[in-house]
Order: sequence, then C-alpha cells, then structure tokens
Amino acid sequence: MENYKNAIYKKDVERFVSTYASDVHVYDCWENWECNGISEWRKTVKDWFAGLIEEGVLLIVDFDDSAVEKDSNLAFVHCTVTFTAYNESGKKLRHMTNRFTFGLKKENESWTITHEHSSLPISMETGKGIFNLK
Repeated sequence: MENYKNAIYKKDVERFVSTYASDVHVYDCWENWECNGISEWRKTVKDWFAGLIEEGVLLIVDFDDSAVEKDSNLAFVHCTVTFTAYNESGKKLRHMTNRFTFGLKKENESWTITHEHSSLPISMETGKGIFNLK
C-alpha cells in the first residue's frame, strides 16, 4: 500500500502499475467502468496522472479502516481510501473518500493486486455518488 500511495504522489505510472498483476481486473467508479489487463489499466492511470499534472495537483492518499485476511498465497483487503488534492503551495483544494476492495496474490515472493473494486454509496434521493460519507 505504501508503493500505491507514493506512486500516486509522484504520478509515477510505471511504479503504480507495478503493484498490479498483468491480468488485473479493475472495477472503477470513474469514467471507465472496468479495466481488464494491465495495458488497459495503464492507459487509465496515465490519463488520471496527466490530468493531475495539468491541474498542478499533488495527491495525498490515506488508507483507513483496513481489514486484511490472507493465507500464504492469497490476500483480501477492504478499506476506505481518502484522496486529498493540494496545489503546489500546499493549499488543500478538495478531498474524497472511496470504498476499496483489493484481491492480491503472491507472485515471486511479492504481493500483486489481481482485482480492485472502488465504489461510492449512492444517494437514493439524487442518484449521485456520496464522495465524503466519512
């Protein structure tokens, strides 16, 4: 998870995607409903990081309420993830909290994400995602 956080902060696409298995399956709560495979995920991440660079945003990631279950080769993690955007002078611009579930497997003694699912609760009144429930 530290690699995940640091790669986002540095907007390092290759470091970020190195956390994922080549056959990763991602359910995202943004424009791409799902991504199948690392090539598709890399393109999504490149576009995301490019938008942050254009906007001049530094993104800090915090994991909360993490629960981990694992055996020798498989792991399951669920948590809340807060993304906080700052401008280059350090002023907080915005934040949002998503729910995340990760499925991981051990490959060559390293854990890789094989499945990721991010979600938001939906307001039944407006039909819109609730970004800051916590």
